[in-house]
This record gives sequence, C-alpha cells and structure tokens, in this order.
Amino acid sequence: MTQEHNSRIQIQSMDDAHETRNLPRGRVDMARFGHGTVGRSTLQPGWVWSRDVGAAMGLDWCPTPLGDEIWDQTGGRIDAFVHSVGTAHSIHGVTAALRRHRADIITVAVEPAESPILSEGRTGAHGIEGIGIGFTPPMWDPADASELISVTTHDAEEMARRLAREEALFAGASSGANVAAALRLAERLGPAATVVTLLVDSGLKYLTTAVYRDAERGALSDTLQLMTPAELRLS
Repeated sequence: MTQEHNSRIQIQSMDDAHETRNLPRGRVDMARFGHGTVGRSTLQPGWVWSRDVGAAMGLDWCPTPLGDEIWDQTGGRIDAFVHSVGTAHSIHGVTAALRRHRADIITVAVEPAESPILSEGRTGAHGIEGIGIGFTPPMWDPADASELISVTTHDAEEMARRLAREEALFAGASSGANVAAALRLAERLGPAATVVTLLVDSGLKYLTTAVYRDAERGALSDTLQLMTPAELRLS
C-alpha cells in the first residue's frame, strides 16, 4: 500500500519501551514538520497532517455513531460507559451520543496510574500504548467524565492476557485497562447495572511486547503466534 501511494513509514522509538509525553509530541512534530525536525513552520510538500490529537475537527468528526450503535445493541439498557483516554475523540463522541438518549448515563474515563494527568495533573512513563499521552488532549472535556479511574500498566497487561486466556478475546493493554476499570465500576454498581466498554484493537501488534512476551509468559505468545486468524477471531 505504501508503494501504491508513493508513501513511506517513519518509525519513532519509545523511551525504554514506555510511553512518555515526548512520544506523542514527537509523533506530532514528525507528521507536521517531517523527519522529526522541530521548529519548521510549514508542512512538507505532499504531506498531510491529520492532526488527530487536535480539536480542530470538533464533535462532527468524533465517533458519535459508535455511541448510537452501543445504545441500539444494548436496547437502551446501559448504565455506564467506560473508556480510556488517548486523543479523547472516542470518549467525547460516544458520551455525546449516549447522553442524547439518556442524560444520566455514567461515563468513566480511564488513564494510566503512572501518568494521571487528568485526575492528578502529573505525568510519568507507562506501558499502556495509545493512552496517557502525557499532556491534556485538546479535545478533552471534563464534563464528559462522571469520574476517572486509574489503572496500572501491570493490571492492564494482566487483564489483556486474561482476556486472551479465558475469553479468547485477543487485544492490547489499553483494552485491558478498559476492562479492568469496567469490572471495578460494575462491582460498585451491582449486578443489575449494565456497564459497556470497548476492546479497541487486536493483540497482534503486541506479540513482541511485554503484554504477551516476557520471561514468564513466552509460552502464551508462542501459542498465539501459531493460531490462525479465524482462531483469533480476526476473520
């Protein structure tokens, strides 16, 4: 696909295999200025800057149809929605849609316990890729969240492995964080409540990371790599 569109991929390494505030800022600089060079004021010729972290596109770009789909699939029987915060577009769009149907739906924002910028105003390195970007996302609106729950990298990765092992749901650490937080909330709300969360991506990207491959759990990673797409529920 990159050859067809005459494009190229640039890889940005993580600091000691952890997400820090430098990583998303570096991605933005690389996309906007090219080759990671900071300080140039114009886009490279032929480049497109999608600005997914920014708020320029507003609510019209946010995934409000996803919120409507959740409402339809639950038959309106939903009490709470739990979702981790990266760019904040998803939680913003889904919350807006759900609250059009029912204004008192609980929305819980999830962030890494090592980098609780939204709840405590501090940052730190963590291993939950895609969330906890180290600064407040421009799209973030505190009114979207009824509360915030912090999940450690360890608990998020352990839940991702548990989902693969016990439920045959193959996902990454941010999905593990979502489920860990959702279970905490569900325990508080009780068995009559319906709590919805999302598994945001496949675990295939994480086979060589600490989520599925480390000194203690190499066997699980080896098993997953031998599974077919159908067995991984990817087809």
